Amino acid sequence: MPQIIIRGIEPKKIMPISNDLISNLEKIIGCPREDLTLECIPSIFVKDGSIDAGYPFVEIGWFDRGQSVQDLVAKEITNQIQRAGFESVDIMFTTFTKNKYYENGQHFG
Repeated sequence: MPQIIIRGIEPKKIMPISNDLISNLEKIIGCPREDLTLECIPSIFVKDGSIDAGYPFVEIGWFDRGQSVQDLVAKEITNQIQRAGFESVDIMFTTFTKNKYYENGQHFG
């Protein structure tokens, strides 16, 4: 936890930035490296009857850490994805409620 899900980018383009991304997020968020997950989900974008290149979209699922930390996380992810060769990236945060998030049958709240 946090869970970082990336769509619209092939894993081979994320792999070279993954170490720096996780290391920097670990410092920004202040959580252990092993608690961060990075998942690449293959996407096929369709537009006007054809397959379209689409764009990078990143979703972060986490417990709220305040606006300033969220802004730093968004900036770091944007910088790393731009470093991977993408001009633009959309990022969305989903905030989990501790008493509704379970790990091994136990909630966090």
